[in-house]
Amino acid sequence: MYIHERENWYNFVWDNEKILQLLASVRHLQGRLLGHMERLGFDLIERATLESLILDVIDTSKIEGEFLNPELVRSSIARKLGIEGAEFVSTPRNIDGIVDVLLDATQNYDKSLSDERLFGWHNSLFQSGYSGLAKIDVGRFRSAGMKVVSGAFGREKVHFEAPTPERVPQEMDIFLNWLNEKNQMDLVLKSAISHFWFVTIHPFDDGNGRLARAIMDMLLARSEGSKIRFYSMSNQIFKEHKHYNEVIEKTQKGTSDITTYLLWFLDCFENALLASEKNLEIILDKSHFWEKYKFTSINERQRKIINYLYDNYDKEVGFLRTSTYAKLVDCSTDTALRDLQDLVEKEILKSEDTGKKTNYLIVSPKNLRIPKISTAN
Repeated sequence: MYIHERENWYNFVWDNEKILQLLASVRHLQGRLLGHMERLGFDLIERATLESLILDVIDTSKIEGEFLNPELVRSSIARKLGIEGAEFVSTPRNIDGIVDVLLDATQNYDKSLSDERLFGWHNSLFQSGYSGLAKIDVGRFRSAGMKVVSGAFGREKVHFEAPTPERVPQEMDIFLNWLNEKNQMDLVLKSAISHFWFVTIHPFDDGNGRLARAIMDMLLARSEGSKIRFYSMSNQIFKEHKHYNEVIEKTQKGTSDITTYLLWFLDCFENALLASEKNLEIILDKSHFWEKYKFTSINERQRKIINYLYDNYDKEVGFLRTSTYAKLVDCSTDTALRDLQDLVEKEILKSEDTGKKTNYLIVSPKNLRIPKISTAN
């Protein structure tokens, strides 16, 4: 039996003794980091918000198996936020669509959520009317059954079967009334519950996961009373996506006691907040770096590669060979090597000769270990 087959299944219960201590800890960390953010200058707040939204857009899509170009995502968000100096680059509709959804959810967090607003979000995700090669119902609730299935053809495993389409309008009325109701429930807890509740109803043909995470982000922003974004839950969920899928499936096959799911959500949120401290450290370091070298002559290739290293500090970049440098900035390997040697002479990079290769590292103002560029000797 699935949870939604139980009478009044949405009357969720949980063990307060297990939940409240973790919730209080997470709320304290959330408030401390937001306070730290609010004391930064406008430019750094803008930069941190941009970087967090980029992670959200990229990773909410990755969870669904869609990999977006980070630079195009960056351009779309910067342009829509009106960030000064943002380059105008034509971006595909699928990127602009998910960006529009996340920006509406987090920048208009205080607005109520209605069928009409949800339909607008759904239309933004599927402007062509198709999901891949399949034509789907867009901007309206699904008209067919829905199963979450994995495995090869003939050996499929059904993980979940959603409520019948006839039930969806009434289920969504109950959900949205609860969501928009102003009550004493902590908004972080409400964010967690809303995410699970929405994916269990599974009201659309496709895009339910992305919309559930948008609703989650909306309520988290509401819990902070701020448009400033300084963490990415979707990034953390992507890191934990196997456990994420397991705990959702287990809870959907359980009773209305969702304690295990809430503990996972709060732990995931705490990890996202802790990761944001590192993100902020890098953003500050990058800001100080460019302030330090604002009067130093640096060509656009060099500027692009330095930004690339800062922006990918938490990725498993390893090292970049001169050939990779050349590809990233569209130049010859000889030019790439000259660029690197010039940066060393200006004490922007430092070199480490290991015998087999030469490593080039950014001279970080805060002595952070930014990913390095290496060239084979």
